[in-house]
Amino acid sequence: MLGQKVWLITGTSSGFGRRLTGLALARGDRVIATARTLSKIEHFPKHPNLRLMQLDVNASTKEIKARIDHAARAWNGIDVLVNNAGYGLPALLEEGGVSLMLRQFQTNFFGVVNVCNAVLPYMRKKRNGTVVVIGSRSAWKPEGRVHNFSSSVNPASLAMSESLATELEPFNIRVLLVEPGSFRTEGILGHPWDCSNPIPDYDEQRAYGRVNFSKPAGTQPGDPNKAMKIVVDVVKGEGCAAGREWPLYLVLGKDAEADIRNKCAKVLKHLDDWNDVVRGVDLV
Repeated sequence: MLGQKVWLITGTSSGFGRRLTGLALARGDRVIATARTLSKIEHFPKHPNLRLMQLDVNASTKEIKARIDHAARAWNGIDVLVNNAGYGLPALLEEGGVSLMLRQFQTNFFGVVNVCNAVLPYMRKKRNGTVVVIGSRSAWKPEGRVHNFSSSVNPASLAMSESLATELEPFNIRVLLVEPGSFRTEGILGHPWDCSNPIPDYDEQRAYGRVNFSKPAGTQPGDPNKAMKIVVDVVKGEGCAAGREWPLYLVLGKDAEADIRNKCAKVLKHLDDWNDVVRGVDLV
């Protein structure tokens, strides 16, 4: 993708979003950096190719569309959308319940859908664009004892991204699903374990989760700067992505690779072990 691009990035106050903003600007592109609270990004260095905008992905569909329409007027469109805003609410499934799950899905899934749907008309008009969804390797490993609740939304994002890629292909709009492992970003493990509905049978599991959820903070192996540099490379077809076929999935990190390989092997083993049952249900 040659030429100067206009990026709109959600969740830029910290983590991947903040780094991606700086890296895209450094490549000569234009960036509309958004955050739920504008004051959290007003410290960004002034730059002629940078616009700051308040955007709460939990807002109504109508409000999100109005904010995106306002953003698109800055440079006559949006070429690259990065859905990065999101967070994890640690809890056990039965204890957290539907109310907590809806909060998780509202931000990490429905917010993504609303932002995408607001941006896509501008990309379809140009018959060109890129939609990036920052997901997680936990889409492939939701059965852990610590991240089982917060990771439940990630398979939904994975399936949505795959469906979106098929729908948008005729318009020359590409989808990139980024599936990072454990990276050393700020506040990624900042939400406290939800204990509002303790069920005695889960006392041991809850205690384990509360102790271990935030333990990796500050020791994660992944370098977020390297990861986001690769995202820019892929979007622009430069650096490590030059000459390569477009990847729908961008897996980042040895731990993410291991989890995905393990999940694929687990499913394939199931198909082998139960092959006679799997194939024995056709009408004859």
